[in-house]
Formats: sequence, C-alpha cells, structure tokens
Amino acid sequence: MSDRPPLPPFTAETAATKARLAEDAWNSRDPGKVSLAYTVDSEWRNRADFPKGRQEIVEFLARKWEKEQDYRLIKEVWAHSDNHIAVRFAYEWRDAQDQWFRSYGNENWEFDEHGLMRRRYASINDLPIRADERKFHWPLGRRPDDHPSLSQLGL
Repeated sequence: MSDRPPLPPFTAETAATKARLAEDAWNSRDPGKVSLAYTVDSEWRNRADFPKGRQEIVEFLARKWEKEQDYRLIKEVWAHSDNHIAVRFAYEWRDAQDQWFRSYGNENWEFDEHGLMRRRYASINDLPIRADERKFHWPLGRRPDDHPSLSQLGL
C-alpha cells in the first residue's frame, strides 16, 4: 500500500492541504479518482446514505453527480487533531429542472496511517437559490487559487 500524503498527525498546514486535495478531487466529479483517497473498507454517512467500501463510494458518487449538475465545491478546515480533520463546506449545483441549490455541511474525517480516509461522516442541508445568487462561478473543475474561500465569501 502506498501513502497518500499529507499523513497524520496533522498540523494546521497539512490539514488545510488535505482539505484542498479533497476539494480538488471532488470538483473533478470523477468517482473512481475520488474513491482512491479512501480505504478499501471506508465507512461513510452522507445524509441518509451509508456507503461502505470503494465500490459503493464510486456508485454513490456517480448517482450524486448525475443528479447534482454543474457541481462546484469549496471546503474549509474547521478543526484538526492527530488523525482527524473536521471541515465545513458549501457547494452549488442545479437539478434537472434548472433549480439551483447551495448545499452547506460539515464533515468529520478519520485517516489511517497511510493518509487514506477510513471514516467520513457528512451532514448536509440544501438551500434553493436563484441563478443570480450563485457565488461559485469558475469553470467546472478545480477552483482557481484566487477564488475566494468560504470565509471570504461570508459563507
């Protein structure tokens, strides 16, 4: 098994790097790529879904991004310790009827010694927004380095 740096124990700097790497992967909307950051037996709670293991994670993410079109995400570290990181996040997406949403949430992450996430617990709330209320306007994919953070956007 190869390591996936940064590795625990986390500092403020390495926790922020880990969160940005996760954000970048999720913004790729590539379920296979995203799943590689998790242990093969990773346990999740995402709203009312409880995927376990990489294959279920891939299937879950494929369904998610089929529904959540034009998905753009920003993550920000809330707290960290040894092998745990807590993040807050917001993402914007639209449904098949062109209704836009901003989804807000928190995640608690636990990592193994190789830097793979073994547990991910997410709580998420959706807020319908008008298209002119959107704040995430970069081209699909990685958020540009000069794009404001959640805190800078007042979110």
